Amino acid sequence: MNRVLTIEPGNLSLRAARAILSGGVTIDLSGEWRAKVEASAKTVSDIIETGDVVYGVNTGFGILARNTIPDEQLRELQVRLVRSHQTGVGKPLPDEIVRLILVLKACSLARGYSGVRPLLVETLVAMANRGIYPCIPEKGSVGASGDLAPLAHMAAALIGEGKVCVDGKTMDASSALADAGLSPVRLEAKEGLALLNGTQVSTALALKGLFGAEDAFCAGLTSGALSIDAMKGSDTPFDPRIHEIRGHQGQIDVAAILRSLMDGSVIRDSHLECDRVQDPYSLRCQPQVMGACLDHIRHAAITLKTEANAVSDNPLVFSEQGEILSGGNFHAEPVAIAADQLAIAIAEIGALSERRTALLVDPVMSGLPAFLVANPGINSGFMIAQVTAAALASENKSLAHPASVDSLPTSANQEDHVSMATYAARRLAAMCENTIGIIAIEFLSACQGLEFHRPLETSLALAIARNTIRSRIPAFDEDRELASDIEAVSTMITTHELLAPVVTTLFPSLGSS
Repeated sequence: MNRVLTIEPGNLSLRAARAILSGGVTIDLSGEWRAKVEASAKTVSDIIETGDVVYGVNTGFGILARNTIPDEQLRELQVRLVRSHQTGVGKPLPDEIVRLILVLKACSLARGYSGVRPLLVETLVAMANRGIYPCIPEKGSVGASGDLAPLAHMAAALIGEGKVCVDGKTMDASSALADAGLSPVRLEAKEGLALLNGTQVSTALALKGLFGAEDAFCAGLTSGALSIDAMKGSDTPFDPRIHEIRGHQGQIDVAAILRSLMDGSVIRDSHLECDRVQDPYSLRCQPQVMGACLDHIRHAAITLKTEANAVSDNPLVFSEQGEILSGGNFHAEPVAIAADQLAIAIAEIGALSERRTALLVDPVMSGLPAFLVANPGINSGFMIAQVTAAALASENKSLAHPASVDSLPTSANQEDHVSMATYAARRLAAMCENTIGIIAIEFLSACQGLEFHRPLETSLALAIARNTIRSRIPAFDEDRELASDIEAVSTMITTHELLAPVVTTLFPSLGSS
């Protein structure tokens, strides 16, 4: 049975957003949202009765805003808006993303500034809870005016049109709603526009990328510490005094985590008096590089949490003053720039990990057998695993090119600057998959390196990670297919099996807030 996840509109936590993506929750909205929504809808109906002309209520859209629509056509205006904006192309978004989109849109409308009836909020939540996921093509949004095309496909399902996915099967929205005991919504004035305007698609995709970046970051800290021990590296560069005098919080935090992960390593104690002066940068500069990534991931998290709770449609209804104001909260530039920050961090986490794997397989740099195999020559060992890591890291470099600096005018130059947030956020999933693959290769390589130091042991924290891997993947004695091993460790990363308790304090989505 699903657990109930209670959300107060405007106060969705990152941990709750992660839970919605993971599934297994039933959404329940709390607070005084209904009264606020009813007041907002009444303001719209009152303004219509006065005969005032208000954008999106009784006018056309975009450059057609100069066209006034008679009262008897206001409902039809909203339906035609939904139909005309269904122009998405590409594969359908995954169910988990659509589930989060539905909840984000419901929470935004429930803030009471969109002029819709409570029925819309209730139906969106019901669809999420009953697993009725609109088929939303992944491409077609430029991130202003909001995610128009993808949200039109979402809205179509709400009114009983288009396709939905239920239990992995595609079916007509009208049939799925009927099977669930739900009725198609008959849109009133402004309601179609409120559904289509907004950044919920970009935000849901970016949140998925954020949580993937967090998972990769946490795994990369543990794999990095394992690599240090496998190569008999020094923990002196993690001395807190070094990092405190520079002052960057992420750097300070990463150094502390690395010290904790390596604490008690017998391998480290065995070479305290060695003649090596300094380790390569990918080992000793982990606090500086990973710390910078941590700071940017945290900043992106703040932005995306704000946007997840935002009212981002247009125009906006301020019931207490009886006013409807037209602005631009649909412009997803904050999401686009946050996604670009995440892309850079994800790429750098992977780039640093790949460099450590390159060191591990190099006998000159690591002091270990060539390509981490006891009998090189007849065995190629981890030679091509490192090539795969290099290929993934290089692919991420291209994907990390910022999307937010791009813009093409749309809607006859009325919408003359757009954010490209949807693509900026969507590419993060592929980047996270690449980086997690790189880190999985490092985990395997570092664990293999530790085999050559037996009977000396690593720290308790690192031994737990090593033993988790070894419980399913044996040490490498002679050449074998490694793709399945890489996939298995990648799964361990995404399911948090390799998540060291000490790193869970770094991110709110993994903690209690």
